[in-house]
Amino acid sequence: MIPKTKLESASEACDRLNISAQTLYAYVSRGLLRTSRHPDDSRKRLYFSIDVEQLIRRQRRGRSRQEIARSTVDFGEPVLKSGISNINNGEFFYRGINAVELSRKATLEETFELLCNTSINDKGRQRSHYVSAHRNALARFVDALANQVAQGASFGNRRSAYHLLKLMACNAVKQDESVSDQPIHQQLANAWSSDSRAPDLIRRALVLSADHELNASTYAARVTASAGASLPGCLLTGISTLSGSYHGGLTDLCIAWMLDATQKGLDSVTLPFEKPPPGFGHRLYPNGDPRAIEILKHCPPPKSWQRVAQKIEHSAKQNLPTLDFGLATLEHQLELPKGAGFSIFAVGRTVGWLAHCFEQRQTGSLIRPRASVD
Repeated sequence: MIPKTKLESASEACDRLNISAQTLYAYVSRGLLRTSRHPDDSRKRLYFSIDVEQLIRRQRRGRSRQEIARSTVDFGEPVLKSGISNINNGEFFYRGINAVELSRKATLEETFELLCNTSINDKGRQRSHYVSAHRNALARFVDALANQVAQGASFGNRRSAYHLLKLMACNAVKQDESVSDQPIHQQLANAWSSDSRAPDLIRRALVLSADHELNASTYAARVTASAGASLPGCLLTGISTLSGSYHGGLTDLCIAWMLDATQKGLDSVTLPFEKPPPGFGHRLYPNGDPRAIEILKHCPPPKSWQRVAQKIEHSAKQNLPTLDFGLATLEHQLELPKGAGFSIFAVGRTVGWLAHCFEQRQTGSLIRPRASVD
């Protein structure tokens, strides 16, 4: 259940927003206000205080076109209409299907078919043009994609998109070609681990990483697609953005932070935090990131990590584990190669990038915001 301090009744929300109940329900239907079941009365709903606060800020700043545009870049109103994935009431969906439930059975290839609206029959081996086995995963991804761009790759179709997904997978495991026609999760597990749990856990993590609305790397890839760039060029933009320390780079930072905290002891974790440590506190999930919850259910962190995570959570209720913590735990518990958590994120998210690129190209429009001097 959501902590009570983070929820409020309909009357409380209406009073704070100075709106009618009808307007309140309209906000909910438009996705501007999330709800949760009332613990004592199934006929009633409670409303997320964090969403009420955001609506109050929106009222205060006015609704000029410039102000609305500025609000979109910081977890604001949707910038682009998309049917690929959406987050609602603490859950997230791939084309209307609960992504957590999908991850319990589906492969990344099946998720590709769902998000890209296609059926790929030719799933055999595909050679990459260039892979360096002596560089880290990010360098291999960038090298392979940049080489595709340099060779003048066209935007391509969904079959070529699938080949690019395979290219990303083979670079994750330092292969100059896909190791077999096995599913991607099996290829990664074979290359990385002898743990019998690895194939299923990696499969789940890949599917859960596939898409997440208009996150930074996906938006960057869509901007690139809108400019008419090739699919490899779009993926190059996506992987570069994902590498940032506020995005996919958080996985490595989370591992380093947790190892340091557990080695120094629980007393070294000083409170309160100015901001959540890496791997904790997702603004869209005040009740916990469902991706992390699902991964940790099947791959619990070591006891020392659990104690640190509990102390972090007690410091502030919104400081719950994120996907980055889940991937960090997976890498640590399965003893995967350093950086494998990031690679899982990158290979999985490739599916979302490709789906968004196709969706963006169908609009035929260029994404080109204006600048403001104030």
